[in-house]
Amino acid sequence: MNSFISLFTEEFDNTLVRFCICMVVNWIIIDKLYYRKSKRRDYFFTFMLMSVAIFFLVYFMMGIERGKATMGVGLGLFGIFSIMRYRTDAMPVREMTYLFLIICLSVVHAMASSYAELAVIDFIVVMAITICEMKLKVKSTKLIQYDRIELVKPDRRDELIADLEERTGLKIISVDVGGINFLKDTAVLRVTYESNETGANDVDGIFRVTRSQWRNE
Repeated sequence: MNSFISLFTEEFDNTLVRFCICMVVNWIIIDKLYYRKSKRRDYFFTFMLMSVAIFFLVYFMMGIERGKATMGVGLGLFGIFSIMRYRTDAMPVREMTYLFLIICLSVVHAMASSYAELAVIDFIVVMAITICEMKLKVKSTKLIQYDRIELVKPDRRDELIADLEERTGLKIISVDVGGINFLKDTAVLRVTYESNETGANDVDGIFRVTRSQWRNE
């Protein structure tokens, strides 16, 4: 066992300890704070693997001297993040915020040289997220492929909301009208409703609605 441990340098041993701390903190944030409301397994998968990849990426880009960041590291990270794009539906703001936090924490843990600093940073971040999740109510949104396009007219908004509430069982707060397909008599609606969970945006993949196509009713 000792011969196996001796294969690694003391620096790498410390790195593995920081990696374990990073994974525990990120798991608490993702599982106990994010997943508890959203129930999105796909983003759970993405966040955890992203934290692993970013940690070791930063570690090996930093070289042996962990405390001395170089301009090359900064430019390299900027290039990686700038070309990193998701080819699926646009990521919601809440998920994007969590992804940014996970990436930042992974970078901090990979570069930090003091466990005391890590403890303070992790505590502040976890407490900030906890307070925001407790005090700030996140509105849930859902994309709906709607078949009664005669109700999307501005003067029939009340009828539209009433029909959506009856058919979905949701307490509708607002409705945004997106793309309208007159050939199939369907429209894409973005519905904001009252809920304790932030659910996924559900819509047939055949519709690709850009931001410019949305209009508030």
